[in-house]
Amino acid sequence: MVQELFVPFGQSLLEKVPVARRLAELRAHLQGIPLHKVKLEGLNIFGAESCWAAYREWGSGRPVLFLHGFMATHANWWPLMQGLGEDYRCIAVDLLGFGQSDQPPLHYDIATEVEFVRGFVKALGLSAPVLVGHSFGGWIGAAYAIRYPLRGLVLLAPAGIRDDRFVRRYKHLRPLLWETPWVDRLLHLAIPLARCWRREEQLAQLLWLRGSLRQQPVARQFLLHRLRPQDAVDTVEHHIHRIQAPTLVIAAEADDTIPLWHCQTYAKRIPGAQLKILPGASHAIPAFHADLVLPLLREFLASLPTTS
Repeated sequence: MVQELFVPFGQSLLEKVPVARRLAELRAHLQGIPLHKVKLEGLNIFGAESCWAAYREWGSGRPVLFLHGFMATHANWWPLMQGLGEDYRCIAVDLLGFGQSDQPPLHYDIATEVEFVRGFVKALGLSAPVLVGHSFGGWIGAAYAIRYPLRGLVLLAPAGIRDDRFVRRYKHLRPLLWETPWVDRLLHLAIPLARCWRREEQLAQLLWLRGSLRQQPVARQFLLHRLRPQDAVDTVEHHIHRIQAPTLVIAAEADDTIPLWHCQTYAKRIPGAQLKILPGASHAIPAFHADLVLPLLREFLASLPTTS
């Protein structure tokens, strides 16, 4: 589906975006695995008291629930699900407003996604699962763990720590959030210039971000509502000390999205949390660095008590 958004721009540019190429590969791998949908009822979400959640699962054993990040879907988790499926029931869900779960017209925030995850956990009868979240999904996972019981919590390069520098870092990307078609036309007109100036990779990245934001309206809305430092009203740094679940925080050494100190803040403030740093790893941990994460996950899961 992402590629369809780029037909006007020339699909060859997508080959210059490693993340886009990798996500397409993962979606292709999942085609033979049934996609399930479950109806969630009685949610405390105004305008979405009832909605459908899409998910895939692999393996059997104690449940491990995976929450994806921005610009992503449940497909990102396939490498880790494959690696753990012999011993665990791996469940990857599309968050509300993402992928093939319902996308109701709401004001999305972290509390909304936490309520959605809670409804999903109850609908599948998971009781207190191990929850694994990446980036935005890590933020949701931490917020969930503050309120609800878990057998364990794994945070991969988690967002959710207030950092006013984020606004300045991404200020130049604000036009990608605009709904006007002029943004798309200007990006299209820039293709020959990018080729002439050897800036195709940079333009391809912008095209991919623009297309992903159009495909994932929740990500676009979430970013629009957080363009000022004072808008960061639901970060979790002042509440994570209340998390009781055993916690593993995994940082990526070469992460250009989530600074290391964010992961260190989680590890320092969550009682008993462990911090592991993946050498040379980028922010896209689930898609590109499953080989580094799997040994850490196996060790952590094996250390958890058998009772929730």
